[in-house]
Amino acid sequence: MEQHLIRAALARRPSAGRLVALLLVIALLVSACGGSSASNNAAESSPAEAEPAASTPAAAAESAAGEGGDTIKVGILHSLSGTMAISEVSVKDATLLAIQEINANGGVLGKQLEPIIEDGASDWPTFAEKARKLIQQDGVAVVFGCWTSASRKAVLPVFEELNGLLFYPVQYEGLEASPNIFYTGAEPTQQIIPGVDYLVNELGAQSIYLLGSDYVFPRTANLIIKAQLEHLGVTLAGEEYVPLGGTEFSTIISKIQEAQPDAIFNTLNGDSNVAFFKQFKDAGFTAETLPVMSVSVAEEEVRGIGPENIAGHYTAWNYYQTTDTPENEAFVAAYKAAYGEDRVTSDPIEAGYFGVYLWKEMVEKAGSVAVDDVRAAAQSGEITFQAPEGLVKVDPENQHTWKIVRIGKINESGLIDEVWSSGEAVRPDPFLQNIEWAAGLAEGLSQ
Repeated sequence: MEQHLIRAALARRPSAGRLVALLLVIALLVSACGGSSASNNAAESSPAEAEPAASTPAAAAESAAGEGGDTIKVGILHSLSGTMAISEVSVKDATLLAIQEINANGGVLGKQLEPIIEDGASDWPTFAEKARKLIQQDGVAVVFGCWTSASRKAVLPVFEELNGLLFYPVQYEGLEASPNIFYTGAEPTQQIIPGVDYLVNELGAQSIYLLGSDYVFPRTANLIIKAQLEHLGVTLAGEEYVPLGGTEFSTIISKIQEAQPDAIFNTLNGDSNVAFFKQFKDAGFTAETLPVMSVSVAEEEVRGIGPENIAGHYTAWNYYQTTDTPENEAFVAAYKAAYGEDRVTSDPIEAGYFGVYLWKEMVEKAGSVAVDDVRAAAQSGEITFQAPEGLVKVDPENQHTWKIVRIGKINESGLIDEVWSSGEAVRPDPFLQNIEWAAGLAEGLSQ
């Protein structure tokens, strides 16, 4: 019931190991860029972050940790600067909120959690460097972090080499399972595939244009989507990519106008979404004339884009600020109390939050923070948490999370209203083994 069990399970899929290696190479080649790491002090003074004050979760968590002298160090690794800061700063904030709550209720194994924050700076080599520092130098028991698949794939070999533990809070392209990662965001059967189904079955789209950032998640997601469109008999109207952080869309919008698709499936990430939706509206498009389904635009990104530029368009996630559960009502209230009434919650924010609690459940079941013991506890199949989105469960076979799928429509206030739900939590299937039309897709991607 240890690390080799997951490796043995993956060995039954002959292409899985090669696929991970291939996608890592793609991530590093496609996203080659410069950048420098930031110190903790520089990260904490990021303009996008909440004002530092004694009452913030960061200050409270660090203060509580310092008082007892008997602490468990935990790492937080997100982009607090660069193009991805628009999305990742708030996930960091939610992680700190969970740490504060846990410390206020006695900590973990009777010890306070001590957060150590690092800035990945939207630069994948920096993520790998900071992950190594957190594990080797700081001696953290776990790291909560990463957003893009490029950053995750950059740190994955570090965590496997050093036997560290990463909780990854964001939806991704699937086709991966590492014994050193717990995936609290969605894989394709829990987001991307239902999003395409909604465009076709509910909105009647018969031609779809694919638009994404130029790195591993959008490109791999679109390979899956193209296989799905072929199965559904839907026309691929076009496919375009822009560099991560790219802001010039006039040429692409002209191509979209010429192609005349029924809908757009959007896998842009970071602040590229701000530029795209503003230019899209300026070109005369509306949600009624050409709906866009996004999988990396949540409430936080809507604030940056401006509701007036994106209202009426669609998103596919597992949680919205408007999700109607008692746990979510309490979570939203706590988040706003900590960071301001103007702040919003979102799916990655919520997954970053409940990931800390899932780790706590594993540690307490194991009676230890040792990675092998924590992983063995997860193999029990008994790790659950009543999260704001509903009951979530760690799948012992692949370390992904059972999640309800929700399609949402962005309203004029900037929040997202649920328009469709799977009703029950969907079991994670990161290798698409139970999707008939995807048979052999992972093998094909590894060639």
